[in-house]
Amino acid sequence: MAGTLYLCATPIGNLEDMTFRAVRVLKEADLIAAEDTRNSIRLLSHFDIHTPMTSYHANNRIEKARVLVDKLLAGQNIALITDAGMPGISDPGEDLVRMALEAGVAVTAVPGACACVTGLVISGLPTRRFCFEAFLPREKKEQEQILEELKTETRTIVLYEAPHRLVRTLSALAEALGDRRCTVCRELTKKHETIFQTTLKEALAHYEAEAPRGECVIVIEGRSRGEMEEEIREGWAEMPIADHLALYTAQGMDRKEAMKKVAKDRGLGKRDVYRMLLE
Repeated sequence: MAGTLYLCATPIGNLEDMTFRAVRVLKEADLIAAEDTRNSIRLLSHFDIHTPMTSYHANNRIEKARVLVDKLLAGQNIALITDAGMPGISDPGEDLVRMALEAGVAVTAVPGACACVTGLVISGLPTRRFCFEAFLPREKKEQEQILEELKTETRTIVLYEAPHRLVRTLSALAEALGDRRCTVCRELTKKHETIFQTTLKEALAHYEAEAPRGECVIVIEGRSRGEMEEEIREGWAEMPIADHLALYTAQGMDRKEAMKKVAKDRGLGKRDVYRMLLE
């Protein structure tokens, strides 16, 4: 019978966040696939875990995944860990999971610490709906495309950033999204954890003056639906009302239905639209 692939969360800073189940699974597994064996050996030593390790990272994610899947099919149980947090979140674990499932291998998660969720819930911003963008692309054109999409995002936005790139990223965000409310979380779960509730422009000025340290989670408020609707109405207002009506009648709507649609677009009553057309 095939083995099982376990996705084991590891602490993002505080070693006390390691779960009992994660320690047991890592001890009982036949093999641990680690993002960086040099970092992971310290964690495993701390918990007296002596399971054999192999490296699995971005540069070998496809070839090594094939090797690991073969081992799983041969009956070995493999635990996947990342440097910190939940494997598969903003790391190559997603490729291994996909290939394991395609091969018919059982995959399960051993949940635990995750910087994305930790930063979100302590940010003070809405948590019911959110989107996770991980690290913004470094390639300028690709980054601009992502930022363009985020301009109309109404959910709370969560991003990761390294300290040496934080100022550059805050500058790009402020330019693209405007001065929205945000919370910058640094060194989560560690001794010098900081939660900075601010705005994008204020955060940019702060970290230009004071160099940041530690990995960061940036949580940004989504675009207001009311603001977006107002912007859309302003856009329609620039179009002559007769042209607006013709836009819908050309799509096959009868005049009465088209007038209802025009009224809704502009935030007007049907009588107002009728009067404006007569004028």
